[in-house]
Amino acid sequence: MELNNLTHVSEFFLMGLSDDLELQPLLSGLFLSMYLVTVLGNLLIILAVSSDSHLHTPMYFFLSNLSLTDICFISTTIPKMIVDIQTHSRVISYKGCLTQMSFFIFFGGTDNLLLTVMAYDRYVAICYPLRYPIIMNPHHCGLLVLVPFFISLLDSQLHYLMVSHLTFFMDVEIPHFFCDPSQLLNLACFTIPNNNILIYFIGAILGGFPLSGIFFSYYKIVGSILRVPSSGGKYKAFSTCSSHLSVVCLFYGTGLGVYLSSTVKLSPRKVAMTSVMYTVVTPMLNPFIYSLRNRDMKRAMQGLFRRSV
Repeated sequence: MELNNLTHVSEFFLMGLSDDLELQPLLSGLFLSMYLVTVLGNLLIILAVSSDSHLHTPMYFFLSNLSLTDICFISTTIPKMIVDIQTHSRVISYKGCLTQMSFFIFFGGTDNLLLTVMAYDRYVAICYPLRYPIIMNPHHCGLLVLVPFFISLLDSQLHYLMVSHLTFFMDVEIPHFFCDPSQLLNLACFTIPNNNILIYFIGAILGGFPLSGIFFSYYKIVGSILRVPSSGGKYKAFSTCSSHLSVVCLFYGTGLGVYLSSTVKLSPRKVAMTSVMYTVVTPMLNPFIYSLRNRDMKRAMQGLFRRSV
């Protein structure tokens, strides 16, 4: 195609999960329900942690930040999808698409890094219990939350700058329900090898290093738990990690599933449906995992409900 037939697009078309018109009301109701459950569940965790003085510890401080990030993460994609279904419009502006992509990367990366910070917190609590109050002091905890935010912000801005320099055809259709960065790279008229290499390199670093940190932390944690003489002590030590470990398996399991599904050349629609697992289902299940498997959280939520009534 000649260069004069190329232009910078002013808008994209999000194709969503299905073209079936009869299925649209069902999808709208389903995702609206999941969105409300996610927001309400994570808000309850934040309120319970802030209202109960017994939960003013580093572990629950990181949990409340994870809940806030989950609310923001799901809010970058689902409200736009619901509005598109209700208005029968699939248009998203060029700047709106890049903005959505940036926020998606920012909050997704923050989620990822906060899970690593929480694994480090459990590692210090179990392997160095006597030094835990000194190591995990308020200044250190605040720094451990700020660093993931700044790293994720830098990552999102790098993606924004690289994608903004790509050229697209007119009326570009994105076979997804949000502006996924990998889909935007595939739709570009001319791909810049250095950009692709840099994006995948950054993705490998921000995905590989946190996961390696989580593996290392739990390797040390398991070693310390096995040295505990009593079975009751082993159970108590492991119970403090079970909720976090469940969330890690859910987040990375679904994320890796999407990555592997894209490598085996599944249809774009199937990849989009698989993405629902880590963009919607994981943030929705996190509050249930932490509240149902944690006696302190259940006690704090019961107290919150009693005060509300």
